[in-house]
Amino acid sequence: MKRLLLTLAALGTAFTLQAKITLPVLFSDNMVLQQQSDARFWGTASAGKKVTIRPSWSKHPVTTTADREGHWQTTVPTPEAGGPYTIELSDGEALKINNVLIGEVWFCSGQSNMEMPMGGFRNQPVEGATEVIVGAKASTPIRICTVQRATARTPQESCSARWLENTPDAVAASSATAYYFARYLEQRLDIPVGIIVTCWGGTPVEAWMDRPAMEAFPEFDLSFLDRNDKINHPSHQPTMLYNAMIAPLIPYTIKGFLWYQGEENRNRPAQYQRLMPAFVEMLRKNWGQGTLPFYYVQIAPYKYGVPDLVGGSALLREAQMRNLDEIPASGMVVTLDIGNKTCIHPARKAQVGQRLAWLALYNDYGIRGFEPNAPIYESMSVEGNRALLTFRTGKSSLAPLGDELAGFEVAGADRVFHPAKAWIDGRKGVLIVSSEEVPTPVAVRYAFRNYAEASLFNTSGIPASSFRTDDWELPVK
Repeated sequence: MKRLLLTLAALGTAFTLQAKITLPVLFSDNMVLQQQSDARFWGTASAGKKVTIRPSWSKHPVTTTADREGHWQTTVPTPEAGGPYTIELSDGEALKINNVLIGEVWFCSGQSNMEMPMGGFRNQPVEGATEVIVGAKASTPIRICTVQRATARTPQESCSARWLENTPDAVAASSATAYYFARYLEQRLDIPVGIIVTCWGGTPVEAWMDRPAMEAFPEFDLSFLDRNDKINHPSHQPTMLYNAMIAPLIPYTIKGFLWYQGEENRNRPAQYQRLMPAFVEMLRKNWGQGTLPFYYVQIAPYKYGVPDLVGGSALLREAQMRNLDEIPASGMVVTLDIGNKTCIHPARKAQVGQRLAWLALYNDYGIRGFEPNAPIYESMSVEGNRALLTFRTGKSSLAPLGDELAGFEVAGADRVFHPAKAWIDGRKGVLIVSSEEVPTPVAVRYAFRNYAEASLFNTSGIPASSFRTDDWELPVK
């Protein structure tokens, strides 16, 4: 028996010594690497083995050595956008990655509105998607990598995912929001774009955060992470999605983050406002690429059982709007004009992807001549029975001039709100709100209900967020 155990041990050692290079799933045929960067490569090989990387765009190989546990990591300088290229890795035995593009890589995450595929959900189509799917060509330099659903108590090193070319099947299964973003970016910049999509419908932001980040929020009980018993609704529990669906992707070199989530946290708006800056700080810290841009989508209007409920999901939209001033290098897409009263998944995903792309094009690629940011309420003053509101509009201004704008309410000291007339004073650069029922305005609200329709925009066609000038307590549901 002793001799048998020694023989098995010797065989195990031999297998270890003969281990081949293994790579994370992100390093595969059809991948996209971030252009003009020191792109991170990592994997495993035999302990102490020298690993050589030879990209076809360079005459200079990169070498590194696996540590005692067989892990290795290095960086490979990438050129300007282009391709396709090949990458050969060797520790004495060659491994080749084919059809590699160099371009822009964006990380895309969230819940069902990010997850919703171009092919739509059951009975819920994506507007205009069929034409895009049918017209998809593999030669178009867009690549899609979708991470499969999984949960874990501890951070994982691997996940299930693979890079796909821009074929009709791949496009139909891709996140519509992320794909429209990539398509718009590729068309405007004329360079390859890769999207890494990791999302799960109906999940809260805390499920996408790591344990160190969550430990700053004592209201969450994390003791289940140290046990082995069954977890109820694991995709809803803190850290479980980060561990399985984000951790394996780090530290793949990317350009920035896209985020579309919030519906699952709508009944906890104040907490959500605190969680989001911590979530973004965690992403940036763990990726270790500095202050990467973070662009997110404000949730769209939807009935949530009571369409006219004042407050409700509008409080979550308010928290998201406030996050703009709390998260550096961030931008928010407002979707107040594309909501659907009876469907939580708006069909107009092209507009969402386009507005995300506008933020990136303006902030990260130097394209000007338009204003991608939504008008944000700034201050209120009173002249007689009129409330005069100012907005942060960047290089744009409020629109449409001359129209009476719907969705406004005004209240006096009694805190009773009445429907109000609202219009833009172009000469003064203010929005005027007034009601005959309120002689002295104290507070104004706009579209501050579960479901509302937009009437206020900037001159680039970006809708203003719902807002209120008061801080009076309101029901969340």
